Amino acid sequence: MIVSSKGRYALIVMIDLARHADEGYIPLREIATRQKISEKYLESILRELVKNGLLSGIRGKGGGYKLMRSPEEYTAWDIISVAEEGISTVACLEMNGRVHCPNAAACDTLPMWKDFSKTIHEFFSGYTLAELAKIGA
Repeated sequence: MIVSSKGRYALIVMIDLARHADEGYIPLREIATRQKISEKYLESILRELVKNGLLSGIRGKGGGYKLMRSPEEYTAWDIISVAEEGISTVACLEMNGRVHCPNAAACDTLPMWKDFSKTIHEFFSGYTLAELAKIGA
């Protein structure tokens, strides 16, 4: 399993917004400048986070982005799984652990891959956005 730059940046942006949550809507340009991420690339990531209900976004003067909930209510899993459009350890497993392989009944390794997927989910779910925002602050 590899978390792409999109997943890493989504987490970084959410941490940035958590650290600046008391400032209201934060303009895209400010986030991009602080995090040294291209505005164009960042815009595509933020669009997904808004579409999936993790952020609120307003266009125009006074606009920007802000968290929809308190930082304690988000986990790293919530953010990464949205940005990555699902996290799967092997091609035969979907993000929610469902199997979509015609050979699943005869697969000797499937239980191991399911356990591995569960471990990854539990690991990322064990970190809240609030905790991550405090780590580097």
